Amino acid sequence: MSLVQSPSVDCSIPLSQPSRLREFSSRVSDAQSATDSAESTHSASPRLQIFIRMISEGKTRVIQAYPHDTVKSLHERIQLVTGIPVNEQRLIYGGKQLQWERSLAECSIQNDAGLQLVGRMHSTKHPHAWQVIEEMVSIVCRLCRGEPVPAASNQIKSRMSEYLSTTPKKEELAAGHLQIFMSSSAPAALVMLYMSMEKGNRHRADSAIRHFLNISQISLPKRHHNYCAPIVLEFCKLIRRAGDEEDPLYLYCRSTLGMMLESTRPSMKSVRGGGAIVMKEIFPFISEMASRLCRDLGLSMETPGTAGPLSSDVRDFTAFVLSLRTMITVLVSFKGLIPVTFVEGEGYKHPVLAQELEFLYLIFIDLLKRMDECLRGMDGNLIVKQKGEGEVVYSGWSQYLAILKELHGISKIYQGAEEQFWTVLRHSKTALCALIIKYAKRADDHQWLLERKDVTDFESRRHLAMMMFPKAKKDYRELHEMLIDRSQLLAQSFEYIQRAESKSLHAGLFVEFKNEEATGPGVLREWFFLVCQAIFNPANTLFVACPNDRRRFYPNPSKLQLASNRFFY
Repeated sequence: MSLVQSPSVDCSIPLSQPSRLREFSSRVSDAQSATDSAESTHSASPRLQIFIRMISEGKTRVIQAYPHDTVKSLHERIQLVTGIPVNEQRLIYGGKQLQWERSLAECSIQNDAGLQLVGRMHSTKHPHAWQVIEEMVSIVCRLCRGEPVPAASNQIKSRMSEYLSTTPKKEELAAGHLQIFMSSSAPAALVMLYMSMEKGNRHRADSAIRHFLNISQISLPKRHHNYCAPIVLEFCKLIRRAGDEEDPLYLYCRSTLGMMLESTRPSMKSVRGGGAIVMKEIFPFISEMASRLCRDLGLSMETPGTAGPLSSDVRDFTAFVLSLRTMITVLVSFKGLIPVTFVEGEGYKHPVLAQELEFLYLIFIDLLKRMDECLRGMDGNLIVKQKGEGEVVYSGWSQYLAILKELHGISKIYQGAEEQFWTVLRHSKTALCALIIKYAKRADDHQWLLERKDVTDFESRRHLAMMMFPKAKKDYRELHEMLIDRSQLLAQSFEYIQRAESKSLHAGLFVEFKNEEATGPGVLREWFFLVCQAIFNPANTLFVACPNDRRRFYPNPSKLQLASNRFFY
């Protein structure tokens, strides 16, 4: 399938009824008219005005024709206007491709009809995929024109599911298969539906795009996300261009793109060979998220009830920056930190990644400066507490540690940046320790903080150390029950434990002494004490000290048989 134009869409042009198209005729780019050379001979026939929608670029062109003109002649006029060869064109009307030899009247094309111009299908390894996606695009176009399509949402989703479920497992074949979604201009068509003024179309498009994002993550293996990420990037760019940064669907697409970038860490081969996504394409998203974080950090200190940075924004920022940092690490293969040298009027100087390095460093400086202000504000609040005036906890503080961790990762790239980072934390040690005790979570990686004792105190380090241990589970629904005769305490205890499975011992023990009614934790503690006492009784010990060297032990000959039968199970 060849592309008609570069895949972009001008979503400001709604596609609904022909009257609406005429209403926006002043905004239709490059609208031209072509007349037939034999127009004078057809003056008796009514002339038709036909709107040709270029799906790949989101533009509409106007062509003049007569009812008895053939579809092929229409293709030839489109070639005169656009320069696209006839054999590269396909015209879709009413969900069907128009045949060259038929007349416009035979195709039931009337005045003000809207046709879709798409690329012509060439020989391909994935003919079924092309057919499924083009059926979906055709349904979307009919909805944009305001035509009724029974169960439209289900039809679109079912074709998406069918398309993704048939993605080949081999990587080289999967790349070509997933490229079809872009080549058919499916993202542009779905975003066009999202911006449509027709009733219900926005909801249909929202549901369809979210469906694609969800099943692409579930049904595709992670190694294929590298080829699916450009599709998600296209959704992000188109929706952002047509809507705003707060659009819920845009934010969902952006989060999905971040997760895909995070799950497909670039290698030396993929980056130098031209990755699926050029890193400069994600600059606007990183810049946008950094600006949001700076804004929300400033708001987080205004009042205790201010939410501050959202966890979703911090997570997305971390995912995008991680991808950029990884690419820098891969391409800048020499050892050592990167010097930060700027030339006035010329920007950053580096033979490989000048723009990327300057971009990331400036974001680091801006966020670090804002975090410094926030930590100093926290220090002031904690001083008020020490004076006995009561502590005021700001809900906006909850994401401070996550942002600091990401800034620490960036600082390890540049000369002097890491020391600059730790200097900020040393000046606000009290605030940092308070953040650790209140917000450090067991699932997070705290190693970057444990390495620097000069910015933490004993209480915060102890809290971090405790976070490294797995959380104890108190699940005693399945207990291993033991009935022990005190006269045979050691022997019966070993027999019970020897027969038990290790998993059942993890759940809990229930001990009861023979001919005694007492049960519960007290009995369990008594049993454990008695067993330990019996084990370390010199008469029962399995190992005895060497008389010449008290640091050495050897098996007790009198208990060797007991150890073999009951202890080493």
